[in-house]
Amino acid sequence: MFVLYNLLIAIFSPIWVPWMLLRTRKRKEKPNWAERQGDLTLSPRKDGDRIWVHAVSVGEVVAVTPILRELRAKAPKLEIVLSVTTSTGHQTARERLDGLFDHLVYAPIDVPRFTLRAMQRAQPNVVAIMETELWMNFLWAAKTFDVTTALINGRISDRSFRRSTKIKFFYHALLRDMDECLMQSELDAERIRALGAGKVEVLGNCKFDQAIDGLEADPAHWRKELGLSSSLPVVVVGSTRGDMEPKFVVDALRRVGFDKVQVVHAPRHLETADELERVVREAGGQVARRSRGETGSYLILDTLGELSQVYSVADVAIIGGGFDKLGGQNLIQPLAHGVPVLHGPNMQNFRDVTAMALEAGASETCATEEELAAALTRLLGDAGERAKRSAAAKSLVASNVGASARYAARLVELVRANPRRPMKKSSSKT
Repeated sequence: MFVLYNLLIAIFSPIWVPWMLLRTRKRKEKPNWAERQGDLTLSPRKDGDRIWVHAVSVGEVVAVTPILRELRAKAPKLEIVLSVTTSTGHQTARERLDGLFDHLVYAPIDVPRFTLRAMQRAQPNVVAIMETELWMNFLWAAKTFDVTTALINGRISDRSFRRSTKIKFFYHALLRDMDECLMQSELDAERIRALGAGKVEVLGNCKFDQAIDGLEADPAHWRKELGLSSSLPVVVVGSTRGDMEPKFVVDALRRVGFDKVQVVHAPRHLETADELERVVREAGGQVARRSRGETGSYLILDTLGELSQVYSVADVAIIGGGFDKLGGQNLIQPLAHGVPVLHGPNMQNFRDVTAMALEAGASETCATEEELAAALTRLLGDAGERAKRSAAAKSLVASNVGASARYAARLVELVRANPRRPMKKSSSKT
């Protein structure tokens, strides 16, 4: 399987290499291509222990924050290497995770020579991978150098599981190099066992811990900072994406009436802010952009790292990703602030949290623009109902915190169980 996988990588390189370059050209900040080829700017480890934690982009970087904080508390001498794949993830880590890592690098592209070079430079005791970012050559390189591998906060969405079962033979080979799979829920555990994982355990969802990081936000400060009036309710829209969702949500808000609400709208990808601005203007909204220092009744929050605190001013939150068939986005942050949440029906990527929120009465599913507009109008006009949902949301989050400490404790155990050994030379694999 290893040989076939790398043969396919070589055959299809004329397709995936230009595609990858094209995607990075759209980013304001370009990645470090030397690091992406495994040339990590790390000195060889001389003594002590080192862990390599991999987070893909902004979402995973934010989610891993409480785990890194717990690692610092439990093992202050442990050297932490944090890797990302995207430039936005790199920027978020630099700006928000100060003091929680010793080295920040770009992860190597999954080509054998790149992954081997990176692993030789890093020499960690343990590699911990956030959620679902599994690459065969990266795991192979880790095992080549006797590195313990662990999946943390692991999850497998409905869509991913359907696809994965069609190539179960590939995942069976891939997961042979994964020592421990530490999953969010029992369903995630069942699914990864079905794909061939060996040692599997459920430790919970660290995003509940991550969500409480923004609870120190001062609503009065953010109202003033964003130029929000106290005379109108505030709707915060988080992480809409795709071609359909921005217009879907904007049209629902138009039905409610732009003169009856103040909107703070954070698109999932900052490069789509121009298109969102066009959609709002065409719908008749008065647009302002946070990145330009503007304020207004329809503010596009096209900045990094502020949304988790901005939820503190919301009367109602709309969470994207589920109105279109995109799997949904994280609804835990607004719930932690006690904000009632409205979302679409396609929340498979956050199925457990969504199910808990719906059962608790903290969120509501809206399948059409009309349903979303009606739910908004009803909630904004009923302070008692909002208060009821707010209490349910806070209670839900409070009862699910603590997973990050469990992940950190297990990672420290794995580091101590795998003291630094002499490196092996790279070997072939079939």
